[in-house]
Amino acid sequence: MSAEIETFVRERLGHRPASLALFVRALTHGSAARESYERLEFLGDRVLGLAIARWLFERFPDEPEGKMSRRYNALVARETCAEVGREWGVPALIRLGKQAREDGALLSDNVVGDAVEALLGALLIDAGMDAAERVIRASWAAYLDNQKKAPQHPKSQLQEVAAARGFKPPVYELLGQFGRHHAPTFRVKVSVGSAGDAEAEGASKQEAETAAAAALLEKIC
Repeated sequence: MSAEIETFVRERLGHRPASLALFVRALTHGSAARESYERLEFLGDRVLGLAIARWLFERFPDEPEGKMSRRYNALVARETCAEVGREWGVPALIRLGKQAREDGALLSDNVVGDAVEALLGALLIDAGMDAAERVIRASWAAYLDNQKKAPQHPKSQLQEVAAARGFKPPVYELLGQFGRHHAPTFRVKVSVGSAGDAEAEGASKQEAETAAAAALLEKIC
């Protein structure tokens, strides 16, 4: 597996690793070893955020902060990171414990997205910010180029729709959390006055709220 990871780093990330162990750790889930990708994911999340924010600042010099924020949120979203990870072939390289693998953790946007951010953290340590930013701009370019206008987050859009129709702000209710600790599923309901409500599930409370907001928008718009 180490040889496959070294090949991945060289060919996909364009970097000859000085510390291969960093990248092995970036692809190690907590179910497989005590030293997992969690700390590197924490770092990589910040690397991605800074790189995307700087890129947007340069790319859209006349755009106000609000629109840039909506672009930013879409680009750093867990779903986007997971899509990038699948394009990179990351799922085949993630080290998982037997139970997590049987539970389908490789299909989880959280697991794949976290591994991508951990790889960016490892790249920062091993090669520096310029190398990490180069990879980010190359891998996220299609997602930015496809943004003809600043996307609006479903929760923000639902709040605007509610206000425009004279309703109070949307109310989100956590209906339950189930599944195993390493791959939980959250179910959330959102309600907007007499306009109705909708329920949805996600791998995090935030993801479930976003999906519920999108579902309710489909009903009332």
